[in-house]
Amino acid sequence: MKNYSFLILVLTMGFYALAETGKMNPRDPEINPFYKYDYEDCDFCGCGSTGGGMGYGTVGNENFIGLRYIYQSYRSRDGIFNNSPWVEEHFNTLQLWTKLPITEKLSLTALAPYQFHNREFNDGRTQDISGLGDVSLLAFYTLVKPKMDGMYANQQTKYKHSLEVGAGIKLPVGAYDRANNEGSVNPSFQLGTGSWDYIGAVNYSIGYKNWGLGVMSTYTLKTENKKEYHFGDQFTYGLNLSKVYNTLKVDRIIPFVGLSGEVYQENESFGLPVADTAGSVLFGRLGTEISIKKISAGVNLMLPVTQNLNDGGVEARFRLGLHLNYTL
Repeated sequence: MKNYSFLILVLTMGFYALAETGKMNPRDPEINPFYKYDYEDCDFCGCGSTGGGMGYGTVGNENFIGLRYIYQSYRSRDGIFNNSPWVEEHFNTLQLWTKLPITEKLSLTALAPYQFHNREFNDGRTQDISGLGDVSLLAFYTLVKPKMDGMYANQQTKYKHSLEVGAGIKLPVGAYDRANNEGSVNPSFQLGTGSWDYIGAVNYSIGYKNWGLGVMSTYTLKTENKKEYHFGDQFTYGLNLSKVYNTLKVDRIIPFVGLSGEVYQENESFGLPVADTAGSVLFGRLGTEISIKKISAGVNLMLPVTQNLNDGGVEARFRLGLHLNYTL
């Protein structure tokens, strides 16, 4: 409950700041921005390509370098029966992330997580793991770039859109412990998958005046690791709606809402399917981002709308993300 109260407070502060500034910046009588879509791409729970992270970019930043903190709350059955006790699981990720321009249409995104996870068993036992997570590198190419506006009214474009495709690789930097995959508890309680995984992404965004709508999808092709465990492939999709406010006291305030879904295929061990490891989850999300000059800060919350993970053996509770970036 404290986490929900904290997020509500942060969001309220963001909208209060907007109300306090009152009017739109008179230098921009009709704001016509175009901003990238911030989307989710989490390997289930904590061991994956983004370190249990929340996507490859932010709502407001084109190119940046920054820090991001992500907290995920889950619980999983410690047994195969409906009355088996629950294990409380807490996944924490501190992530260095950046998006760097290579050419006018090509950019490079890198994510390097440090993870510290904890779970609490019904009998009072606890388990903690910490260390570097898997590093992800992705290149994005812009197929359709939004047209830049001129200074005069007849040079303003109300509608703008962008289409970009991406491809990348996840490096097996994080430690993988096969013992954490044994038994009936959550097999994703890991720092890394131990495998080389390959990522494809497509993003489409459209802007109208100061409104923005983004649609995305990613597919992660996972391979078998050296311990002969193979996490199932993952498909991620999302929809995000945002509105940009330019004010006198704050350069930009961008509240947003959206949906994010994840579909997981079945894991394999020694080439054989592992029962009750597939599943799907759909999250609703809301948040805000505030920018002052080259500094931006954001917060977002994800709550499950519907889910069926590990045949009901795992339940997602919520995810909370905070970031602080410097715009390049």
